Amino acid sequence: MDPAGAPPADAPGRTAAGEGDDDRLELVVDPARRTGRILLAGGVAQSYVDVTDPRHLHFEYVRRMATLVDLAAPAGRPLDVLHLGGGALTLPRYVAATRPGSAQRVVERNPAVVALVDRELPAPPPGVRVEIADAREAVGRTPDGAYDLVLADVYRGARMPAHVAGVEFVTEVARVLRPGGGYLVNVTDLPPLVFTRVQVATLRAVLADVCLVADRRMLRGRRYGNVVLAGGSTPGRLPVRRLATRVAADRVPGAVLHGATLDSFVGGARPARNADLTD
Repeated sequence: MDPAGAPPADAPGRTAAGEGDDDRLELVVDPARRTGRILLAGGVAQSYVDVTDPRHLHFEYVRRMATLVDLAAPAGRPLDVLHLGGGALTLPRYVAATRPGSAQRVVERNPAVVALVDRELPAPPPGVRVEIADAREAVGRTPDGAYDLVLADVYRGARMPAHVAGVEFVTEVARVLRPGGGYLVNVTDLPPLVFTRVQVATLRAVLADVCLVADRRMLRGRRYGNVVLAGGSTPGRLPVRRLATRVAADRVPGAVLHGATLDSFVGGARPARNADLTD
């Protein structure tokens, strides 16, 4: 889910579902890129897909998650990937294009999203399986060591649900990762990034190696936006130096916090536990 501004409601090419609801779903044509489609929920941009080029990634946080996928294994090697939060299938389409033969499972809780995307966008690529389910329930019934990567972009409105925000859920994610596997999480936050600090502490309570990627302006407390967290199941597994080089060169330059710099960022934040959270 991306907090970026959306095209106006009367943008050309609009289709809609859930008419009259506060969480009304729409697909609109990007007026700046005629092959671009933006999935909106309640007027807020959730996903962006170029219908002719799955490698085109519009939102900066999606590019950062894609960079982590790029660096997770040698180029082109197929991966087994679990996506929690489907949206318009932006990252599944990207992985299928860059790593042919990958087996990908997409879990989306909202059947209206699945129906709209199925009706209005290109069909999922080979190897992509979409199921309608709650993210925590889906992870709970997944066998141990089933995936190389788990990517989470789970939101209700602008909030990450509590049942996927605690140590208990991250423990379940770690269980389904293979040795050397990785967990990538999109977090939306606003200054002073209190929720992000708690989420970093939460991942660190379970995973062996954690880093954070964000727009430098966010880290300076100058904007609301998205932060990407990455956790590795093996110490030293995260490609921090290569990641820092790649995100610094992005058209929206990012920074990576890891090790001592991440220690300083987290400060005294404590891991979240479900007993302390409410949906």
